[in-house]
Amino acid sequence: MSNIFFNIFPNENFIDLSMYQYGYEQCGPGHSFGPAARNHYLFHYIISGTGTLVADDAKGEPKTYSIKSGQGFLIFPGQITTYYADTVLPWKYVWIEFDGLRVKEALALTELSIDTPVYHSHSKDLREQMINEMLYIVHHAKESPFHLIGHLYLFFDYLTQSAKSTKLVQSSKMSDYYIKEAINFIEQNFQNNITIEDIAAVCGINRSYFGKIFRKSIGRSPQQFLMNYRMVKATELLKLTSLSIAEIGSAVGYENQLHFSRAFKSIYGVSPREWRNQHL
Repeated sequence: MSNIFFNIFPNENFIDLSMYQYGYEQCGPGHSFGPAARNHYLFHYIISGTGTLVADDAKGEPKTYSIKSGQGFLIFPGQITTYYADTVLPWKYVWIEFDGLRVKEALALTELSIDTPVYHSHSKDLREQMINEMLYIVHHAKESPFHLIGHLYLFFDYLTQSAKSTKLVQSSKMSDYYIKEAINFIEQNFQNNITIEDIAAVCGINRSYFGKIFRKSIGRSPQQFLMNYRMVKATELLKLTSLSIAEIGSAVGYENQLHFSRAFKSIYGVSPREWRNQHL
């Protein structure tokens, strides 16, 4: 029999890094989970004991990994995995499910990938600080979402720093620069009537090339990113202010209230007014 504790995080539309669930489990001998695929990243850290992970690689072929205390494993979105505890020394682990627009970029600097999902730390101090943050989140579930998100950022920093690749990262530095410039421009100008051409122009590249590198890096098109960013800002205004729907639409870059309501409903499935009534 397993001893399990977990919590669902009340997602408050954090964009760069957010959390979905977290917990810990003392597994019984041979206890297993899967095969299953997740919608987000899921990181397990092994506190004690051992177990086995079976995870599909980038080609969709299952690979088997033996994992022990002091190590961990990262499950990627859409990756099919099964994991089970040892029959003699079953593992105890803590986990966090997370995602966000900056996650893929940060993980690219580490040794963790869909082909190398096992976590090995290069620093004992960073590893200990990482596990302390994970345990803090698990044991302080009643704290506010902003408080927990702060500790999630610390966890993610220790995770990426302790697993940072020792090899030279082979990537296009100019491409990374363009993406950062584009996101900064969107964050500062989302409330204005900006277009994808405007964003590409700020980066000094053509629209077609910009769209290609943006989707490759972020995982969605510039149009999708801009609309999602605006809608997240709109939910903040709906929840925290008494502004009218038209005023909120204008505040996030939509002069036409009908266009704003259509865009909002395409993301959240309900109109802005219905969303506000549900979250009063």
